[in-house]
Amino acid sequence: MSRYRSEMSTQERSSRPRAYKSHNNSGRANERSDTSRGSNNSTTSALSSTGNGSITVQVDYTNNHVHTGKLPVEFIENIQNPLEGYPKLQKLRQLKRKQVLDHATRPYGCRVAPDRIIPTLNRWINIHKLQFDVIMIGALADNQFIYPILSQLPLHRLCAKPGFLFIWATTHKIQELSKLLNSDSWGKKFRRSEELVFVPINKDSPYNQTTEFELNSKVPLFERQQWHCWMCITGTVRRSSDNHLIHCNVDTDLQIASPDATTNGCVPDNLYKVVENFSNSNRRLHIMPSYIGYNLPVRVRPGWVILSPDSTLDNFDPARYQEELIGKSLIKNRSNASSENPHYLVPQNEEIEELRPKSPIITPR
Repeated sequence: MSRYRSEMSTQERSSRPRAYKSHNNSGRANERSDTSRGSNNSTTSALSSTGNGSITVQVDYTNNHVHTGKLPVEFIENIQNPLEGYPKLQKLRQLKRKQVLDHATRPYGCRVAPDRIIPTLNRWINIHKLQFDVIMIGALADNQFIYPILSQLPLHRLCAKPGFLFIWATTHKIQELSKLLNSDSWGKKFRRSEELVFVPINKDSPYNQTTEFELNSKVPLFERQQWHCWMCITGTVRRSSDNHLIHCNVDTDLQIASPDATTNGCVPDNLYKVVENFSNSNRRLHIMPSYIGYNLPVRVRPGWVILSPDSTLDNFDPARYQEELIGKSLIKNRSNASSENPHYLVPQNEEIEELRPKSPIITPR
């Protein structure tokens, strides 16, 4: 739903690509830069008349970055409100946010040293029989060592079925994690479903990745900007019939950092909202396996258990959490399971169901 602004200086206007907006069946809008026209990827501008007296200007944001140093993402004008012009989706987001907060548990934090994370989680599983429907691993920090957690932790026991796993990492590390996700041991337990992308607004963003070249005071030819997230599913979830578990198409797969938005320290607030809007499950765990530092504090969030060596709060009690969870959730049993495996859900209302985008129903001919 990104929209590029049209106000630029004469120098910047010299080569700016024209953007267009397209809509898909789910009701979401995506914009892409039309840079494929012409005989090559030219960095020159072109003026053309539309026939009604107005003139359109094609501009190449990549070429503009070379000359001005400004990132293309800085020219997106609706970062603050990506749903601008979509009143139904705006109302849906407000209703979903209120529903999540009304049924969220108090913020829980668990401060554990990195070498004690695996034993702590194993104790939760073996002694307290804890399970979570949503597990997020990693933060927007380069020093997050995620591979040891994934290779040692029995996530198939910690994550309920069906359950959702969100793994955040840099571009380089997400490629390494792909090998693990494609292995036989993981492929039989979790299947990769979606990829989410987060983009910092500019080089001054706290989420801008620090490269080895920058540490050596050298300017790299190519700069890493994006953060990637694999969303994996365990168990069987169908969009058409499991609307009590998931609400697809509420958010886009691309999230852009807002320059003045309230963040949750090392994890922007909108990343948590994407997870909360997607999954209606009420048991959420976020694991940050490494120290992050003082620049990006680890803050707790209502409805989540934050497990990190840098957690600002250390108040997690499994028995107290389970008791509060029962009072805050709509509990349903799976049709093919016993009462020992219930779903802890955020209840939905008719207004949310009416407004949320739905996958088209395909009728057989």
